[in-house]
Amino acid sequence: MPHPTKFIIDFDSTFTQVEALDILGEISLLNDPERDLKLKAIKDITDKGMEGNVTFRDSLIQRIAILKANKGQITDLIAALKQKVSKSFERNKEFLQDNADNIYIVSNGFKDFIIPIVADYGIHHHNVFANEFVYDESDNIVDFNHDNPLSQNNGKAETIKKINLEGEIYVIGDGYTDYEIKKSGLANKFYAFTENVNRPKVTKEADHIAPSLDEILYVNNLNTKFSYPKSRIKVLLLENVHQIGVDLLNEEGYEVEVVSSAMSEEELCEKIKTVSILGIRSKTNVTKKVLDNANRLIAVGAFCIGTNQIDLEACQEKGIAVFNAPFSNTRSVVEMAIAEIIFLMRGFADKTAALHQSKWDKSASGSFEIRGKKLGIIGYGNIGAQLSVLAENMGMNVFYYDVIERLALGNATKIDSLDELLSTCDVITLHVDGRKENENILDRSKIALMKKGAILLNLSRGHVVEIPALRDAILSGHLAGCAVDVFPEEPKNNTEPLESELIGLPNTILTPHIGGSTSEAQENIARFVPGKIMEYINTGNTYNSVNFPNIQLPFLQNAHRLIHIHMNEPGVLAKINQILANFEINIVGQYLKTNEKIGYVITDIDKAYSPEAIDALKHIPGTIRFRVLY
Repeated sequence: MPHPTKFIIDFDSTFTQVEALDILGEISLLNDPERDLKLKAIKDITDKGMEGNVTFRDSLIQRIAILKANKGQITDLIAALKQKVSKSFERNKEFLQDNADNIYIVSNGFKDFIIPIVADYGIHHHNVFANEFVYDESDNIVDFNHDNPLSQNNGKAETIKKINLEGEIYVIGDGYTDYEIKKSGLANKFYAFTENVNRPKVTKEADHIAPSLDEILYVNNLNTKFSYPKSRIKVLLLENVHQIGVDLLNEEGYEVEVVSSAMSEEELCEKIKTVSILGIRSKTNVTKKVLDNANRLIAVGAFCIGTNQIDLEACQEKGIAVFNAPFSNTRSVVEMAIAEIIFLMRGFADKTAALHQSKWDKSASGSFEIRGKKLGIIGYGNIGAQLSVLAENMGMNVFYYDVIERLALGNATKIDSLDELLSTCDVITLHVDGRKENENILDRSKIALMKKGAILLNLSRGHVVEIPALRDAILSGHLAGCAVDVFPEEPKNNTEPLESELIGLPNTILTPHIGGSTSEAQENIARFVPGKIMEYINTGNTYNSVNFPNIQLPFLQNAHRLIHIHMNEPGVLAKINQILANFEINIVGQYLKTNEKIGYVITDIDKAYSPEAIDALKHIPGTIRFRVLY
């Protein structure tokens, strides 16, 4: 019987996200007046040693001399390091525990803090090979054991020789000293671990660059917990998604590509072929043609409120979940609407433009307070309802119209007829979604119904107002002013000009689709959307999905989670359960939810299952997509 594969794993920047002595320095030098200088010196010495530019022993001597640490601070260090275990090692704790006999920690760090950390992952203390601190009678660290081969150059290779391992030996590490084990002929493969640190001098020597432990287990067919390594999940983010969103997806371990502008249909058709997660804002259209090229796409994130730029039905048919941020920029849009109502009622836009040309126009003509005026809100969703509350608090009388029955907030009054709303209100503001039925909801005939001298705001969708009719209403004086943040055709990026018939009109505020463009809103969106996508990929939960049945289930220990997406046809759940019964697989938990188009089933099963069972589940008639989560 062949010997099992042995894994030799480095500790600093591999098992943990950090260099332990750097963290020890932060603890021991806390009150040192030269703390920052000394910490930088420790880090510089560490990096030079890892890259092979300074002998390891010299780097160790220099760092310990600067640290001036003691045994009590080692306890604090251990507590800090337990919070800094690499994410992919945390995810694969079960693998480490199950294979503890064949996992060795070989490190130039110190047993004093390594053993307590790796013990939590089932790794035996006698499989840990590292240096040892020397303490004085007051428990101050004064030296290290100079007889330990790991305190010397090429010490890892010397240590591996003494262990005398049999079978395939794989080394996982981020430093040149880890590569030296393979270079000495003592290992079959060297995996350059880049989850925390990427050192080009090391990666160029690697048999395989591993962005995570998941990747190593995947290429060796050793995955027992996750069906696919996160480092192989490609994410494409378009249109200047906020950096927080980029960081969150990077931290999760995905391969993230960022593009600052929108993409045309043709560009996206080509780019989407290898993408698993797509993040867009309002200018990128995810059409059926794009989706026909998206063979790996799992989820689409709309980093905005609207999703009319996405073919939701085609996404359903391909088993692609879509998530948006329905509440995240509500406050920003509402504040902008309030500001623009005041500006337009006072004629501020024209007055400030005139004064920039040295024209002094001090007059109260055409200038009004908003208190006591009638505000008509078309679309009483999240934004319309919050605007209602703020406007009422400023003294406006609020009326609203919505095709869906909505609960009135405060003293707002529901109006059953759009025509009545238009003909009675001093200010009309649109907060509707982008569905086709809303195209030109305010056409020439509707604008004509508005009160003479009224003002109009559109901060919703560009196609909901007939632009030539709005222009004529402003120029004729029928409307006293307007504010438009959205346009039927918008530039793809900030270098393209806007073309609009509204440019240059009096008392007209034009803004470049920035209703939700505040730091707070973009941060909220950038946290919310990736969070929902990651939850979907990690747990199968679809809560807040725009196009999938909404399911939210807890994460279960000691079970496998199966996700089955299928056309909403009778009998699919029965077929799933019959297959599981045929293979004598016990169901721990199960949930099915459907909408008019698809069915979505989450099934948690006992750990034991056969590949044949999975294959059978994939081939149930009507199956759109099937995946094993963990």
